[in-house]
Amino acid sequence: MFRKLEYKYIVGIVFVFGLFMDLLDMTITNVALPTLSRDFGARTTTIEWVVTGYLLSLAIFIPVSGWMGDRFGTKRVFMFALTVFTLSSLMCGLSWDVGALISFRLLQGVGGGMLTPVGTAMLFRAFPPVERSKASALLTIPAVVAPASGPVLGGYLVEYQSWHWIFLINVPIGAAGLIVAALFLKEEKQSTTGRFDVAGFLLSGFGLASVVYALAEAGQRGFGDGRVVAFGLGGIALLALLVTVELRSAAPMLDMRLFSNRLFTATNSVQLVSMAGMQGALFLLPLFLQAERGMSPLQSGLTTFPQALGIFFAMPFASRVYQRFGPRRMMTIGMLGIAATTFAFLWVDLATDAWWIRLIMLGRGASFAMTLIPMQTATFATIRPQDTGRASAIFSSGRQVAASFGVALLATVLTNRLVHHGAALGNPAVRHGAVQAFHDGFFAGGVLALVGAAAALVLIRDKDAESTRFRQVRVDDEPAPAAAH
Repeated sequence: MFRKLEYKYIVGIVFVFGLFMDLLDMTITNVALPTLSRDFGARTTTIEWVVTGYLLSLAIFIPVSGWMGDRFGTKRVFMFALTVFTLSSLMCGLSWDVGALISFRLLQGVGGGMLTPVGTAMLFRAFPPVERSKASALLTIPAVVAPASGPVLGGYLVEYQSWHWIFLINVPIGAAGLIVAALFLKEEKQSTTGRFDVAGFLLSGFGLASVVYALAEAGQRGFGDGRVVAFGLGGIALLALLVTVELRSAAPMLDMRLFSNRLFTATNSVQLVSMAGMQGALFLLPLFLQAERGMSPLQSGLTTFPQALGIFFAMPFASRVYQRFGPRRMMTIGMLGIAATTFAFLWVDLATDAWWIRLIMLGRGASFAMTLIPMQTATFATIRPQDTGRASAIFSSGRQVAASFGVALLATVLTNRLVHHGAALGNPAVRHGAVQAFHDGFFAGGVLALVGAAAALVLIRDKDAESTRFRQVRVDDEPAPAAAH
């Protein structure tokens, strides 16, 4: 069957295998967190690392993948990444304690972080420029199906099988992808790749891990604790040094010079707070639904599922109205919608009808689509074609960093407020205090969204926004951001 297909479609099929697993894993795990916490006897600040560790690992290895694919070959690196992801999924499913699970999730993030960028490069090299829209259409299949099916599939597996299967389900999919890749993919390398940026890789990895660890520990220890302060300030110092080192590097892993582009900086700033708020609230909601409202994992998944429907149905509308409203107004409206739907959880308690929660999630998804479409379009609108790869690495890494920060921050708020209200997760005797703690967490998520709306309104200039709507920007005639010193 595959031998009859054009090579570009074979690449598309193989990439869909990998991207589907990668995206599915981001949503399927959330619904299992209460079960994992109960089975392993882990605190919220510990179990959050099942999500945060994976997201952080993704962020660290996304920038590396482009260099590795060019240097060692896209087929070889893609198969390596798919192998790592598949084997680590198997080990996650066989984990014997929470420490082992977190370790294997970190390893899973290594594979996941390399899968998407390398696969995307293969896909767009296989399709000629005039057919790039077909390549983009292929990407929408896993991008829509995986997040939509994750909560429901995860809920079913946890409730009717066991939590192990949310990871083991990746094994046959990964194995099939590896077989097709080995038999049909062609190897591609680039003649000039430059040296690997060791300093950038180490500084970004240790800096991000230190800051996220400090946030996670602050919930239990407090922000004045010596360990929290040491890791927090140390991580910030490493990230500041990263910026200095990358600005001086001839071949940086993360090209910080691109931030001299005002529109690129503005959209990445909005992404930072929008993804932090979205992923942080998605971490809290399954815990609230299962631990406090007593929902089963499947019921919880069905309750959060409408967010994916909201994204799916609103994306075509957002694409159509972009030309009329532009990124500034759309992103501001979208972030205000995310803020409103997050604040709406302050009125959700133990007696609230589940359909109201589903309606909130539907509106939340639609608001996110109104933010996502202009964000992705405007981010690369004034970036030169030769800088697109490096810009994509920063954009993708920023998304995962923001998500991990959001989970860590809102988990910290929840833990801190549980202590303040004298409550504990799943304890009927102190359930009222636990609900108040969750409300405090959702309030923090809503504030993040408001900050994102303000950032879109203030940072994105009408002049820059207009250039993305009504004409093709001739960035080849502009000074390259990478050339600025």
